[in-house]
Amino acid sequence: MKKTLSLILALILCLAMVSSAGADELIKVGIINNPPSESGYRTANDNDFKAAFTQENGYDASFAYSILLEEQLAAFNQFVNDGADYILLSAASTDGWDDAIAAATEAGIPVLLFDRMINNDGYVAAVVSDMAKEGETAVAWLLAQGLEAPAVVHIQGVMGSDAQIGRSGALDAAAAEGKATIVKQQTGNWSADEAKAIVESVINAGTSFNVVYAENDDMAKGAVAALDAAGISHGIDGDVLIMGFDCNKWALKELLAGNWNYDGQCSPFQAGVLDQIIKNLEQGIEPSEKLIINEEKGFDAKELTEEDVEKYGLGE
Repeated sequence: MKKTLSLILALILCLAMVSSAGADELIKVGIINNPPSESGYRTANDNDFKAAFTQENGYDASFAYSILLEEQLAAFNQFVNDGADYILLSAASTDGWDDAIAAATEAGIPVLLFDRMINNDGYVAAVVSDMAKEGETAVAWLLAQGLEAPAVVHIQGVMGSDAQIGRSGALDAAAAEGKATIVKQQTGNWSADEAKAIVESVINAGTSFNVVYAENDDMAKGAVAALDAAGISHGIDGDVLIMGFDCNKWALKELLAGNWNYDGQCSPFQAGVLDQIIKNLEQGIEPSEKLIINEEKGFDAKELTEEDVEKYGLGE
C-alpha cells in the first residue's frame, strides 16, 4: 500500500512538473486596449486578439481595457512589474508614455503598438492605421461633393487619441483654408448617446448645417437619431450628408440604403501580424519594418455594392 501511495505521489509530482514546465514555455503577453463596448470596430479588434493570443498558440495573455490614459498607464506598469515578455498597446492618448516606455525598455520588455501611434519611438514595431490619411480621404470626398458651403457638425472621438487627431486634422485644415465651416466641434467620446445630444443642441440652437462628420460609426448613428427625431432628411438626396468611420457592416448597410453618404475604413485586424512579429523575435529575427500600415479606403454610398458590404463590413 505504501509503495502504491509513493508511486501515486511521484506521478502527481511529475505531472505538476510537466504542467509547470508547459506554463513556463508560454510567452507572457500583456495587452492594453480600449473596451470592446466602445464600438463595433473595437469588438472586432478585441475578438481578433483573443483568437490569436491563446494558450494553444503559445501565449499566456492578460488583457486590460480603458479609454483613460491614467488607467492604461497603471495597467502598463503592472505588466512591467509582473515580468511580461511583451506588452501590446493601443494607446488612449498619443502623449504621456515616456516614463512607461522607458521602464519597459529598462526591464527588457519589447513594446508593440497596434491600432494607434504614440509620440515616443521606443516601441519595437507598430501595426496601425494611417489616421491622418483616413481624415484626408474623407475630407477630399466631402469637398468633391459640390456643396456650395459645407457647414459641418464635427463630432470628435476621445480627444488626444491617434484616431481623433488624424480624423480631425484634415477637416480642421479645410476649415482654416475656408473650404468648409465647422459650426459645431465637440467630442462625443465614441458614444452614440453623446453624439445624439450634440446634434440635438445644434438643432435646438437653430444653427444651419448640411454635413455631419462623425469620427466613428456609433457617433454617426447617434447623430442620425437626432436628425430623425427632428424630421431632418439625410443621406442620398437628403438635406444633411452623413459621414462615419470604421465600416461596421450595419453602417455600410445604412450607406447601401442611402441613409448615409460616406464611411471611412479602419481595419481592426492586427493580431495576426503581431503574433508573427513576436514569433520571429523569439527566434532572434527583428521586424523588417518598424511601422506597418493597414491598407484602407473610403466608401461612397452611390458606389457601394452588396459585395463591398460583405467583404469589408465588420461584425454582423
